[in-house]
Amino acid sequence: MTNDDYDVVVVGGGPCGSTVATLVAMQGHRVLLLEKERFPRYQIGESLLPSTVHGICRILGIEEDLRQANFMPKRGGTFRWGANPEPWTFSFGLSAKFAGEAATAYQVERMRFDQILLDNARRKGVEVREETSVVDVLTDADSDRVDGVLISGADGVRREIRGRFVVDASGNKSRIHTRVGGQRRYSEFFRNLALFGYFEGGKRLPAPNRGNILAAAFEAGWFWYIPLTEELTSVGAVLLPEALDRAQGDRERALLDLIAQCPLIAEYLADARRVTEGPYGEIRVRKDYSYIQEKFWRPGLVLAGDAACFIDPVFSSGVHLATYSALLAARSINTVLRGGVDETTCFEEFELRYRREYARFHDFLVAFYDMHQDENSYFWKAKKVTNNAASEVESFVELVGGGSSNEAALVAPGRYGRRDAAYQELAAAVEQPVREAGEDRDLLRTELARSVSKEGTRIQIQAELGESLDENAPVRDGGLVPSADGLHWSMPSEPVG
Repeated sequence: MTNDDYDVVVVGGGPCGSTVATLVAMQGHRVLLLEKERFPRYQIGESLLPSTVHGICRILGIEEDLRQANFMPKRGGTFRWGANPEPWTFSFGLSAKFAGEAATAYQVERMRFDQILLDNARRKGVEVREETSVVDVLTDADSDRVDGVLISGADGVRREIRGRFVVDASGNKSRIHTRVGGQRRYSEFFRNLALFGYFEGGKRLPAPNRGNILAAAFEAGWFWYIPLTEELTSVGAVLLPEALDRAQGDRERALLDLIAQCPLIAEYLADARRVTEGPYGEIRVRKDYSYIQEKFWRPGLVLAGDAACFIDPVFSSGVHLATYSALLAARSINTVLRGGVDETTCFEEFELRYRREYARFHDFLVAFYDMHQDENSYFWKAKKVTNNAASEVESFVELVGGGSSNEAALVAPGRYGRRDAAYQELAAAVEQPVREAGEDRDLLRTELARSVSKEGTRIQIQAELGESLDENAPVRDGGLVPSADGLHWSMPSEPVG
């Protein structure tokens, strides 16, 4: 190799990019990570799931870094949602698999969290270049395989970098995701706009739920209320896109008006003041439009994290999906570089599993939104697009199957045959009478909630025990299973069920 030749070039230094780069470098491969900004840089604060903290982060070797960062502990989520007039709580600790510390997560300031991940990548052998933009991918003239990137550094000079694989982990604003082929398909169901800012001095939930995310539905949409520290809170309203005109005017007045329309959030912010300086001083607008790319890879190029797909954030799935896709991509790259399994088989496994995980959250969120029955509410308007079984299945197939992909195995149609019963089961768990504010709901006993925690639990077991115990059978004919170390694919020892 020359100085500009790498095994893997990763585009983007967020949680997805840092994770895939580290997991490949840990296998002794030469990895370059390119990040267009200089860290630390602002990113919207995140509410993590336990599988990220005790699964992915443990595999990466940064659990102690997270503890020392003193991020706000989170034991679950608290919701003012559905027909129940009082807030109710979902606790991770009710899982039969994990309890105690392993059933908690964190609320994180992304500036600090992402810096921890990127610094760890450097320690694990990744070459990191910040303030370096990727302009385009390079392709081999004979094979049409992607074999590098064209970059522009801080000096503005363009250079070519070669790599056996390029991973696009540069998020929803990726400049190169179209080079994989196909289109980005947007959901008609989840077409949301988020208007958000930061406050100091906001109220906290009673112990032990002090660090929980609070999600409160109201007529115009729903609010998130994320306690990032003892003093700092991220507060955002998620609305239909028709609200964009309001948000483009006086954003502060628009946000304050929306807070006044949601009594629970107004109560929690009664003695708070909005942060007006520094990286948290701006009121921002973000289009949280859910989407999925028709193709996730081509020879030499793979899309991971938000470059491939994004889903509505009500269940705190963002960093989980990003880092889970990074783990899948790293397994595929490590396996091809080691030899023994061909590239097509490895990346078909990556795409199938990532689409399935996205589908689980999509399915859960459709059910979650469907609980709100007020015909004047945001949720009722949102679900009109899928108000009968045929159109819902068709739109789901188009969304998750990638439209023209014709990969029937990706849409798991059997689950939709059980849709009504699964939705009713989830609604019954949520709507049982509340004996006291903050009472725990055992949502993990419901089929839909178990489905979205399934892969996360497997990752935690892998991180805890150092081996995968429950994935001996492939998920498709001719498919692969995780290796004992969790960082490669292996041929299965058992056939498809």
